[in-house]
Amino acid sequence: MIRVLLADDQPLIRSGFRALLDLEDDIEVVAEAADGGECLALAGKHLPDVALVDIRMPVMDGIEATRRIAADPSLAGVHVVMLTNYGMDEYVFHALRAGAAGFLVKDVLPEDFLHAVRVAARGEALLAPAITRRLIDRYVSQPPPSRAGGALEELTGREREAVALAARGLSNDEIADRMVISPSTAKTHLNRAMTKLYARDRAQLVILAYESGLVIPRNR
Repeated sequence: MIRVLLADDQPLIRSGFRALLDLEDDIEVVAEAADGGECLALAGKHLPDVALVDIRMPVMDGIEATRRIAADPSLAGVHVVMLTNYGMDEYVFHALRAGAAGFLVKDVLPEDFLHAVRVAARGEALLAPAITRRLIDRYVSQPPPSRAGGALEELTGREREAVALAARGLSNDEIADRMVISPSTAKTHLNRAMTKLYARDRAQLVILAYESGLVIPRNR
């Protein structure tokens, strides 16, 4: 059972998402929050697998709540998916660097929304296609910093290959097919890379891949 925390200051939005989630046999909404402070407190109390967090909320915004969740070792199992009406670049980068595992706009299709919850619960990164496009465009438009360049030297060749494929948006199964290995081995390569690079999840691993120059956007 996937345990979900809903955090949004608009009751109608929360009730709409809850109605979708309550129809699924493998998903349970364990709590609802109306602001970032309440979100943080309920995350500590219920330890959900996934926290769906609005990026703009009173008391404490979603990005700060996400940052505090990511910084708390006792909440390491909580995967945050940011929700917003906006697709603005700065929100994307602040949210991902704060520790979000995914980023979805609120007009997402119901099936894509449910898919996002399940993907996040597995600890995989998820970004809406439009957001992924913005992420790549950001790195096309300006030279990436080499923040992780030195750390990448700690990766094995196969780990680097797996990280590069993950940064291209491939799933574990697709990475396994490309590298001619099992999905579990692909996941192991990525987990070891995350440990070596101090990345909390795949979303941060993808950012590091671009920032280090390991992956160069094809448009460049």
